[in-house]
Amino acid sequence: MTQLTHFNAAGDAQMVDVGEKNSSQRVAVACGKIIMNADTLLKIQEGTHKKGDVLAVARLAGIMAAKKTSDFIPLCHPLLLSHVAVELESRLEESAVYCQATVKTAGQTGVEMEALTAVQIALLTVYDMCKAVDRGMIISDVKLLEKAGGKSGHWQRD
Repeated sequence: MTQLTHFNAAGDAQMVDVGEKNSSQRVAVACGKIIMNADTLLKIQEGTHKKGDVLAVARLAGIMAAKKTSDFIPLCHPLLLSHVAVELESRLEESAVYCQATVKTAGQTGVEMEALTAVQIALLTVYDMCKAVDRGMIISDVKLLEKAGGKSGHWQRD
C-alpha cells in the first residue's frame, strides 16, 4: 500500500522533498460544474448579467488561482507553470456551466492541485457573480480527469 507522503515517521506534516526527483513534462486536467436556475444561465449566455461577462471573469480567476495554488494549500510546492487553460461552457439543457482546466509544467512534481484549484475558483467566481439572483447554485463533480508525467506516469479517469 502506498504511504501518504506529507507525513514524517512521527506523523507530523511535512513538505515532500522533490529535490532528488527528475524533471519531466507534467500535465493535469480537472473538471467540474455549477448548476443553476435556467434564468441565471440565460443571463450568462446572453451577456445580460449586470456584473458583465461572467465566463470571462471566471476564466481569468481560474488561471490566476492555478498560479497561486501554493499560497492556498499547505505543503504544496510553488511551481513555474508553462500553460494554464480554463474552458467554460454553458449548457442550457442541463442548466449548468461546465469548467475544464488544463495545467502544464516541466518540473519535479505534478500539477494536479493547480488544475483542481483552477476549476474550483472559476466555479466559485461564477457563484460570486451570480449569487444576487440565484443563491441556490450547486458546485459539483469537481474531479481530476487525467495526469501525466513523473514516476507514476499517465493516469486517466475511466
